[in-house]
Amino acid sequence: MGKKATPFNLGDRAKNLLLGIAIPRYGVKWHRYAKGDSMKSLLTTFLVCALMMPAFAADDSTEVDRCENAGHVLKEILNIPDDIPQDLLDKAECVIVLPSVKKAAFGIGASYGRGIMICRSGISYTGPWGPPAMYALEGASIGFQLGGQATDFVLLVMNPAGARSLLKSKVKLGADASAAAGPKGRTAEGATDIVMTAEILSYSRNKGLFAGVSLEGSTLRSDGSANEKLYGKKVSARDIIRDGKVKSPTCAAELVALLNQKSPKNRSDPKSLK
Repeated sequence: MGKKATPFNLGDRAKNLLLGIAIPRYGVKWHRYAKGDSMKSLLTTFLVCALMMPAFAADDSTEVDRCENAGHVLKEILNIPDDIPQDLLDKAECVIVLPSVKKAAFGIGASYGRGIMICRSGISYTGPWGPPAMYALEGASIGFQLGGQATDFVLLVMNPAGARSLLKSKVKLGADASAAAGPKGRTAEGATDIVMTAEILSYSRNKGLFAGVSLEGSTLRSDGSANEKLYGKKVSARDIIRDGKVKSPTCAAELVALLNQKSPKNRSDPKSLK
């Protein structure tokens, strides 16, 4: 009779080091192996971590980096000849910018992006652009838009109802808020009724190509931990955007100045802002 195999266990410290992020986020389960299978266990762990590296790499920027990059991305997009129609930008209550979104390693369902939402100030969204709140975009439909290159997303929130939904809780595009691929060009003339009545219009830029893109089925949510890191205290998206409890951070200076220059006045129908 040979020696009875004893359970092989790397220990809690090693587990946390190798899969500390994967376990809560992706539901990865740790299995015990006999000593004879120790190499298989280590190889499996290594492969899981190697596969996850692109996902972590897509999310290694800081809140300040994302805030600054959002300004750079929007500036580049608004300088494209046939970009977001000016009349749509002028009627938007809020703008969401998610720079350099990448496909996560665990497939389409794990795709996500992080960026900012910035809105016009004032009770009826008629004031200058205010401080940004950090937001996250998640869901299956993002993956279809992503290749090997990073993709930038810009979303326009076209009425107060859409803004209120985003400030309250997680919003599923197409269900909790109507959404459509945004038209591009100098004006939105000729756009369909579906586009013109959507609460959120979405665009993407990949490999230099800019186009309207549908993100129906994806979810948008406030990134509470990122907001806390950016502002140095626990604040909700509503605290930032509607209640004026924080001042705009330095990293948002380019973004705020750009929007105040490109679209200083809300030209929505005043009745729609009530």
